[in-house]
Amino acid sequence: MGGRLSMYRVAVRALCEFTAKGGDLDLRFTPAPTAQEGIAGHALVASRRPEGYETEVALEGEFGPLKVRGRADGYDPALNRLEEVKTYRGDLQRMPDNHRQLHWAQVKVYGWLLCQARNLEDIELALVYLDIGSQRETLITERAHAEVLKAFFEEQCRRFIHWAEQELVHGTSRDRMLENLGFPHAGFRQGQRQLAEAVYKAASTGCCLMAQAPTGIGKTLGTLFPLLKAMPRRALDKVFFLAAKTPGRQLALDALAQLHAAPLRVLELVARDKACEHPENACHGESCPLARGFYDRLPAARQAAAAQRWLDRDALREIALAHQVCPYYLAQEMARWSDVVVSDYNYYFDTSALLHGLTQANQWRVAVLVDEAHNLVERARRMYSAELDQWSLKALRKTAAPALKKPLERVSRAWSELNREQSEDYQAYETPPTGLLNALQGAVTAITDHLVEHPTALDVPLQDFYFEALQFGRLAEQFGPHSLFDLSKRPDRNGRSLSRLCLRNLVPAPFLAPRFSGSRSTVLFSATLTPRHYYLDLLGLAPNTPWLDVDSPFHADQLQIRVAAQVSTRYQHRDASLAPIASLMASQFAERPGNYLAFFSSHDYLRKVAEWFTRQHPQVPVWLQDRQMDEAARHAFLQRFSEGGQGIGFAVLGGAFGEGIDLPGERLIGAFIATLGLPQLNPVNEQLRQRMARLFGAGYDYAYLYPGLQKVVQAAGRVIRTPADRGVVHLIDDRFAQPEIQRLLPTWWAVGP
Repeated sequence: MGGRLSMYRVAVRALCEFTAKGGDLDLRFTPAPTAQEGIAGHALVASRRPEGYETEVALEGEFGPLKVRGRADGYDPALNRLEEVKTYRGDLQRMPDNHRQLHWAQVKVYGWLLCQARNLEDIELALVYLDIGSQRETLITERAHAEVLKAFFEEQCRRFIHWAEQELVHGTSRDRMLENLGFPHAGFRQGQRQLAEAVYKAASTGCCLMAQAPTGIGKTLGTLFPLLKAMPRRALDKVFFLAAKTPGRQLALDALAQLHAAPLRVLELVARDKACEHPENACHGESCPLARGFYDRLPAARQAAAAQRWLDRDALREIALAHQVCPYYLAQEMARWSDVVVSDYNYYFDTSALLHGLTQANQWRVAVLVDEAHNLVERARRMYSAELDQWSLKALRKTAAPALKKPLERVSRAWSELNREQSEDYQAYETPPTGLLNALQGAVTAITDHLVEHPTALDVPLQDFYFEALQFGRLAEQFGPHSLFDLSKRPDRNGRSLSRLCLRNLVPAPFLAPRFSGSRSTVLFSATLTPRHYYLDLLGLAPNTPWLDVDSPFHADQLQIRVAAQVSTRYQHRDASLAPIASLMASQFAERPGNYLAFFSSHDYLRKVAEWFTRQHPQVPVWLQDRQMDEAARHAFLQRFSEGGQGIGFAVLGGAFGEGIDLPGERLIGAFIATLGLPQLNPVNEQLRQRMARLFGAGYDYAYLYPGLQKVVQAAGRVIRTPADRGVVHLIDDRFAQPEIQRLLPTWWAVGP
């Protein structure tokens, strides 16, 4: 959807969802087919039809300012029958009535568009429901005259037209404002204009961009501003700003507020568990008051949200509760009508990502900003990985319904057999074992049938295992060189071996590449995107993707980089390193008292150095990162870094304080980094090293060195935040003196002894 000039384009499905949905929000278990199963189901139905049967029939029509378009699933000219195909699992009689109403609305709209296009006086409409499990079709037909369908079509359009006219006015005023949008400051920071120009060019030419830009130049504003300027000129429908963590979302909202772009609709999407008002209730009208009558109250809530325009988490919640609708699902609805959406990575890159799905369904032209993009490698690996724990299966078998006993027992036997065949505690396999996968598929089918028959039963362990097994099976179907299957054993209390199965994604590229091609432009930016080929290979970007190394606004004399080449922080040398590290920290503190951060490879190493340091230098205040710190504890840790304060905060490299925190000026004047940040040496990482060597010829670098140094540079970036800051970073390990290591550090650093 999106308006340009005097016509407003809307997809048939979107039109009908707007006008024909009513009643409760009902998220009781409905085992919907996957997208791949849906595609295969449509193909199966088409293959059963006679010669001359038309598929994916493109249709469009107009009513007032509306241009309605879509693709009907199938048309049989011999029978004059138009078909709308829907795939499902389980008992068709349990399908919610409002779903059936939506399906009929869609086929009727398509029916009129086809009658109009081919001058038909009447037509047979058919809803074809295909059971994915049995592959049986249920056909529900209705003969309709063209005039009746025309009236139905026009009624749906009339219900939508006020909203469409409002959206046209909104789009026109938004575009006019963006054409005249000025930069909110007197000038760009050094490097910020260079970044902004590259982002605008990427949006203009329709390509992706990788931008390595130092911390402190204003990357968030430097990427959002040019894309907003490009929106009207390049006919962009949406801008998605994707952040790895909550602070990144807040930075984006702050930057958008600085732009004073009043007509823009800005939406913040948060996780369901953070938006839910009644976590103790099930998500359907019989349990949750905000689900009851949701679609009946949605139009008023949607209108209020559209008028509000600024829809961060708090504003959206206030509107939702005023209209007694669910805040989370109101936010999902407003994703269709907002100009800028600020969210986590998973809303665009995950397997069932909302924003990507809406983009595809509505053929939006979108531009995507990926903040702190170095995080996308690990985040995407987790998105496309799956685990199953034998402990969970063992507990589930004790409480499972009688109908599930045998299917779960078959899974247990296949799993136990795998345990017996494996003599080591850890083993990786070339492919997932077929016997276990077949047993899992049987269990998934049985659980599906059980949950369909008992839709109101709340069995959390069963549903958790079900969804984990589903994800495991789906990823097993896509297993390839980008994946690893492994089994890790651990003994139970009786000494018997139980294990965990993992399908690990090692290279997200095959999954992410379609997401990049689905946007007009995706800009990935971070202070650490070196080396370029590492991110190109793992993320699936085109080899010719432009890569920009933004000029730093900082100078070498602002940041002293000192290498403690006489110290080794390797595991076997850590006890010997305690005294020299503590001595170095004390000397630096005496030379220039103030606030410092000290980073270590683990909590254990951190505590050993802290204990040694406090015994030798009790006069220096210290505070430590704990293993389990909630939001309040993290806030208290950062509050110790006050203007004029003195002391050393001890933290783990790669943890909550290694990136994404802003301590400008005297709040932080230096850092000690006593590690190369290399990932732990363990069987999984060794498998990763071997696979990276096989695929890219650089196993150690891809598995250990590049991820480690990325954390080092991020941590050092906490020290210099503004052009006025001055500070020092001590790189504590003899390997930092190696030329091949120093070549991977920022070019503006002047590394000294």
